[in-house]
Amino acid sequence: MTDAVREPRTVGEIVNARLRRRDGLWRLRLADGSIVAVEAQNPGEPVFPTAGAPTGTPAGAGGRSLEGSGIIDAAGGLVTESFANGHLHLCKVNTLELLGDDALREYHGGGMGGAMTAIELASAVKDHYRQDRLVPGIRRAVERAVGYGTSLIRAFADTDTRARLEGVRAVMQVRDEFRDRIEIEVVAFPQDGLLRDPGAGELVRAAVAEGADVVGGIPWIELTEPDMRRHVDAMMDLAVEFDRPLSMLVDDAGDPTLRTTEMLAMATIDREWQRRVTVQHARAMALYPEPARRRLFELLSRAGIGVVSDPHTGPLYADIDGLRRSGIPVALGQDDIADAYYPFGRNNMLEVAFLAAHLLWKTTAANLDELCDMIGTDAARVLGRDDRRVEVGAPAHLLVHRGTTPRELLTEHDAPRYALFGGRIVAREGELI
Repeated sequence: MTDAVREPRTVGEIVNARLRRRDGLWRLRLADGSIVAVEAQNPGEPVFPTAGAPTGTPAGAGGRSLEGSGIIDAAGGLVTESFANGHLHLCKVNTLELLGDDALREYHGGGMGGAMTAIELASAVKDHYRQDRLVPGIRRAVERAVGYGTSLIRAFADTDTRARLEGVRAVMQVRDEFRDRIEIEVVAFPQDGLLRDPGAGELVRAAVAEGADVVGGIPWIELTEPDMRRHVDAMMDLAVEFDRPLSMLVDDAGDPTLRTTEMLAMATIDREWQRRVTVQHARAMALYPEPARRRLFELLSRAGIGVVSDPHTGPLYADIDGLRRSGIPVALGQDDIADAYYPFGRNNMLEVAFLAAHLLWKTTAANLDELCDMIGTDAARVLGRDDRRVEVGAPAHLLVHRGTTPRELLTEHDAPRYALFGGRIVAREGELI
C-alpha cells in the first residue's frame, strides 16, 4: 500500500512547522475546514498529545504524515497559505502549436508596439474552439495548479463573436469538476473589444447569466478614447446589474498615451464598486512620467483596486514597487500557458515568482518574502480574499513545503509535499489525491 493511500484526507494538525516571519516551530490545529489554533511548539514538547495518538509517539521519518493519525509532520519545513493566481487565460492553454510564432513576435517585440496586432493574430485560435475539444487541456492545467499548490484562480475565457460561448462554458465545466480542490473564478472576457466586435457585449451578458463569476473587459483595444470609455461603462453597468466583480486588462501596450486604468478607477469610484475591481497588466504605466503615475496611484487607492502583473510575459510591466509603496496590493499572475502570447508555463506560482525575482531584481531576503506575498496573501487580497493567511479563523488552504525559507522555495520551485484545501489533502508531491 502506498503512502498516498494510507494518508488521511482530512488533517487535524500540522506539527513541527516553520512559519514565515516567525521564529521557532509551530503547531497548527485544523477543524471544519479552518485554522482553529496556531501555537508555538516548545523544545521537547511531545509531538502528539491529541488526535488519539499516544503521547510521545515519534514523528514520521522525513516529515511524513503518519498513518491514521490525521497529523502531518512538517519536519521543520515551511507551512504557508496556498497560492492565488489572479490572471490566467485558461481557455487558451496549450494552443500555441495551432498558431505559430507570429503573435509572439508582435507582442514581445518593439517595446510592445505591436500588442494590438498580436491580439488580432491570436484570435485565429478561436476558430478551433469547441467545448469538448477545450476541456481536456483546461483540465490538465487545473490539475497542475492544484499539484503546485494553487487554491484560487481568476480564469479568463474569451467570450466574443469568434469564440462564442464555447470557451467560457468549457472553463465553467472544469470549474465545477474541481470545486472541492480549488476555487476557479471564471471571467467572461470580450478579448476583441465591444465596439470593435459588435455582439460581444450580448455574449458576455449571456455568459454571466449562465454562471460566469466575473465580468471582464479590455477597453484599451478599442480604436478611440470615447469608445474606450463606453467599454468601461458598459462592463461596469453589467457588473453592477449582476452583482459581480469586474476584472479588466488595461493599457497592455507600449503606448504612453493609454489611460484606461485611470478610466476604470474613476468609474469604480463613481459607481461605488470599490474592492470589487481588479486590473491586469497596466503595462503602459511603465512609460508614464512620474507625476502621471502618482496621480494614478492615488486614484487606484481611492478606488480600492488591486493590480495583477505578469512581468514574464512581456517586456513592459506595471510599476510594482511604486504601487506597493502607495499601499496598493499587487499580485503576480501566470497569464498564459503555451499560447500565442507566451510559450512556456506550468501553472506553478513559485516559478512565476522565481522569474519575477530576476526581472524585478528582487534578491534580498526581504524581497523574496515580498514575492511570496505576491503569490500568497497579497494575491488573494487583490481578488478580495483578505483571509488567506496562516492565522486563526482563516480557511485551511495550506501548503507544507520541504524548503525552510522563501529563498529555498523560490530556488527549487518544487511542488509542495502536501497541498490542503479546506483542511483536506488534495495533492501530495504534485500528484492529486
